[in-house]
Amino acid sequence: MTELKLRRRNRLRRKEVESLAAELNSTMGTETFQATDAVETGEAGGNQLVTYKGKPVGIFINEKPFLTVHGLLMFGAARKHVTVDMGAVKYLANGADVMAPGIIDADPEIKEGDAVWVRDQNNLRPLLVGIALMDGPGMVAGKGGKAVKTVHYVGDKIWNLPV
Repeated sequence: MTELKLRRRNRLRRKEVESLAAELNSTMGTETFQATDAVETGEAGGNQLVTYKGKPVGIFINEKPFLTVHGLLMFGAARKHVTVDMGAVKYLANGADVMAPGIIDADPEIKEGDAVWVRDQNNLRPLLVGIALMDGPGMVAGKGGKAVKTVHYVGDKIWNLPV
């Protein structure tokens, strides 16, 4: 596996940090960084990333910022979550897409095409970040098919990115 490198690094100005934090805070329902924090953007493997304290904490999905798994562990989140049963965890840890039968709960505000994060049933810890292929209530009621396309997961190249 080839290692990714963060390229085109750019330290954000105070107003840019405020704007980015406000957008992440409203999307995720949590408090992220302060305007005075050292936040950078960069590109790695075709993904636009946000770094903070030496970790890739944000990723742009459909040109909108969203927290990575590192960001979710650092800041937490109250919105845009999908909960899966423990039987799905071993497949998701290897980068598989989320199938509807494994979903036991989902944020009802999720719409098709939204960025979402997936957590396990027992520990409620983030496993991956992806794009919803159906709305939240449809995921829970779904009998089959893909529900979330995986973009980033624990142990992938973004997770292991040296910053």
